[in-house]
Amino acid sequence: MTKKWGILSTGLIARTFAKAIKQSQLGSLYAVASRTQADADAFGREFGVPKCYANYQALLDDPEVEVVYIAPPHPMHAEWAIKAAEAGKHMLLEKPLTLNHAEAMAVIEACRKHDVCMVEAFAYRFHPQTERVLALIKDGSIGTVKYISVVHGFSRPFDPSHRLYANELGGGSILDVGCYVMSYCRMLAGAAIGQAFDEPIEIRGSGTLNPITRTDDCAAATLKFASGIVAQVACATQVAQGKSVRVHGSSGWIDVTMPYGPGIDGQSTHITLHRDGAEPQMITIQPPAGLYVIEADATVQAIAARQHPSMSWDDSLGNAKALDVWREQIGLTYDSEKADAPDMQLTVTKRALRPMRGALAKADGTPALAHGKIAGLDKALSRLVMGVDNQRSLPHAAIMFDDFVERGGNVFDTAHIYMSGQCERVLGQWLRLRNVRDEVVILGKGAHTPFCTPKDLSQQLAISLDRLGTDHLDIYMMHRDNPDVPVGEFVDVLNQHQAAGQFRIFGLSNWSLERLQAADAYAKQHGRNSFSAISNNFSLARMVEPPWAGCRSASEPAWRAWLSERRLPLLPWSSQARGFFLDRVSPSFNGDPEMARCWYSDDNFERLRRARELAIAYGVPTIAIALAYVLHQPFPTFALIGPRQLSETRTSFEALGVSLSADEVGWLNLEG
Repeated sequence: MTKKWGILSTGLIARTFAKAIKQSQLGSLYAVASRTQADADAFGREFGVPKCYANYQALLDDPEVEVVYIAPPHPMHAEWAIKAAEAGKHMLLEKPLTLNHAEAMAVIEACRKHDVCMVEAFAYRFHPQTERVLALIKDGSIGTVKYISVVHGFSRPFDPSHRLYANELGGGSILDVGCYVMSYCRMLAGAAIGQAFDEPIEIRGSGTLNPITRTDDCAAATLKFASGIVAQVACATQVAQGKSVRVHGSSGWIDVTMPYGPGIDGQSTHITLHRDGAEPQMITIQPPAGLYVIEADATVQAIAARQHPSMSWDDSLGNAKALDVWREQIGLTYDSEKADAPDMQLTVTKRALRPMRGALAKADGTPALAHGKIAGLDKALSRLVMGVDNQRSLPHAAIMFDDFVERGGNVFDTAHIYMSGQCERVLGQWLRLRNVRDEVVILGKGAHTPFCTPKDLSQQLAISLDRLGTDHLDIYMMHRDNPDVPVGEFVDVLNQHQAAGQFRIFGLSNWSLERLQAADAYAKQHGRNSFSAISNNFSLARMVEPPWAGCRSASEPAWRAWLSERRLPLLPWSSQARGFFLDRVSPSFNGDPEMARCWYSDDNFERLRRARELAIAYGVPTIAIALAYVLHQPFPTFALIGPRQLSETRTSFEALGVSLSADEVGWLNLEG
């Protein structure tokens, strides 16, 4: 049974694809949408389309449409891909997937949430010519791959209003054709190690920015892969480079003269194999249909699995991240990605932020307590706390923070020291853009070693408030302790700033139990307010070695007994042991030396084994069981998480749907 296609856009590539669907064996062209009824109707007459809509949403609302081809300008991809997913439509999304990696994450999470298929439209990936190139690499026809050269460039007369040069449309060579060379290069590097793709461990880029449009006219990059492969990629919109791929091995090389658009109309294509000491061998490939016909049918064939093996979601994410690095290295940031851009005032779907409040649901539909209270704060706090320690850019931070809040989170943990203040500045920008300062809880930290004195604390607090653009923090914590300073001096200065309204409550992070008890005793003896919360490490995995000097754990029996007796809230960092509970981890896994140093031990691997066993029973990732353990202690906990991507936030939130018994908590910690 064929699928009914809808096309969003009536541009040149949409017209090319409409012709292809007419020849498809698995699909038929049913609907088209443009931004005006006149354009949609004209397209419909030309291609015999039954339904013509004056806006994209109307097409998505049509229940007859099953698959959509999304082909408006780059900055519109994320918005309409997410809305297509919300409408339950499978999709072929024109390359590049989105404007940046952050938007790509949002698209893929929406597709996962709404259980729809999404394929990035790199048509060459599905063509038999590409399959043959990969087969030659995998069977050792040129020996061990050592060097790759991939080029795609052309020269078009400069026109600042054309999409190729328009900053507001994501113009420039990297996103338009550089996405091809990066994708092809990563694919070849993957084939050399028997994988679908590989990620570069190093990218060194350069390029020329147009002084009028601030888009790139020409760019190049050198890539290095862990396998030892070195590659060069280049792209241009104002340099006649042509299109070529050359793969060099230890005993030969392969030339691909039409790599990205082979056999557009179904004509035969060829590649040339050069072996040392032999005449060049021209290999002819006769495809079964035109390039875009193959692509359309490949998309329909991928619906059952939701992804196509030749163009997986992880592959698309990797390409988007590599393009971000390339753009960053040549100084290319689009105006729409900047803090003062109108688009940044809304979420990626161009809607206002929609915070989730109250309880979240467990897997069985019953409510799960997702929030708690800390004395001294009038707001309920989400049990999960977003660590603001790795967000260097607003586009990435906005996607991460928006998602966290729309899942029900409202507590953000940051610090004066993180990325030399960049994290606080980015969080402050987001707070202003979303106008949610009064709805969220900000936990700030300062006085990190070696600047850990009352004077340093005061100076850093003022700087942090300025970066964040707020007159107060909800919670302030000392980031470290300094045993050379009497506890009373710290208690006094913290009380002074609390009295001045610069924070509502305060706490201590990475303090020993003895120093903490001494500080508490001083506060009581001198009529001062004492700390309201603690932020030491606490996780299912025992911290074998501290990640950084001065780090303290609260997992020891004495700490657990004291916290249980006092019922003092603990906001633990590394609550998931910095990834120790991921599927890849085992005693033989040596891909992360720091993880091995800090967490590898026989008792921790037994905890990991038990967590995996329980994860199967609950139907959740192991990492969620590890986090649920932290949330089910006999004292209040608010676990700090540090997701670098949306998928990590998603799996963390799955912990809120897990209710562990006291016996299960003890069993996980080897107590039974």
